[in-house]
Amino acid sequence: MLTYPNIDPVALSLGPVTVHWYGLMYLLAFLFAWGLATYRAKRREGWNSEMVSDLIFFGALGVVIGGRVGYVLFYGFQQFLENPIWLFQVWTGGMSFHGGFIGVMLAMIFWCRKYQKAWFETLDFIAPCVPTGLMFGRLGNFIGAELYGREVTNPNYPFGMIFPTDPSALVRHPSQIYQALCEGLILFIVLWWFSSKPRPRMAVSAVFLMGYGLARFVIEFFREPDNGVLFIGWMSKGQFLSLPMILIGVWMYWYAYQRKIYDWGMKS
Repeated sequence: MLTYPNIDPVALSLGPVTVHWYGLMYLLAFLFAWGLATYRAKRREGWNSEMVSDLIFFGALGVVIGGRVGYVLFYGFQQFLENPIWLFQVWTGGMSFHGGFIGVMLAMIFWCRKYQKAWFETLDFIAPCVPTGLMFGRLGNFIGAELYGREVTNPNYPFGMIFPTDPSALVRHPSQIYQALCEGLILFIVLWWFSSKPRPRMAVSAVFLMGYGLARFVIEFFREPDNGVLFIGWMSKGQFLSLPMILIGVWMYWYAYQRKIYDWGMKS
């Protein structure tokens, strides 16, 4: 069994101002996305630094607003009905990837109208810059000892941990690390490689949907379900929300290669 490092969730304290590691992880996520998008823009015609800065700004709004609204609707709707003000009490915690994902897609509509870009061209451009942000977010979850895994049933499993925030003090999977590796690092490598060559419009977005959806669906078997909610006896809400991503991604990938519209490197 591994020992949880017990990192202080407060990274920096200056008098009345405290900076939490989770907030720093969000900052790193947006900085890395900006840096990667800037790198990609230099290698694409019709893109510049101003567009990238606006893209990250619109995306950040989508992540924060969509993530919070999604969490409230997907995981705490009953609490919202009892106390609608809870939606705005962001300091109590609660963000949803699927809500943030929807928020970003909606934000990109407004960005595309401003710069006269095709929606899927934009999503294909930004998709490879997202997984590093997911990685930092999961590392923030790990430092905060939140969203930990299910109980380890194999006594010989070497990577189990006891999280200080778990009242049951059970040995659990460090599922945040699993997610940081699979939804973050590995998905980033796959998408960065795949998008480095000309691909038909929608194909890169399709690989993101399939890759994230599959990684999240599998790792949910090792993660304690949010609010203890399970569907049909075994499927978590995270798996339920990820399954459409996989199916839509498969269809988009097929459709992209049927249409064969290229935004760079090849004539449409």
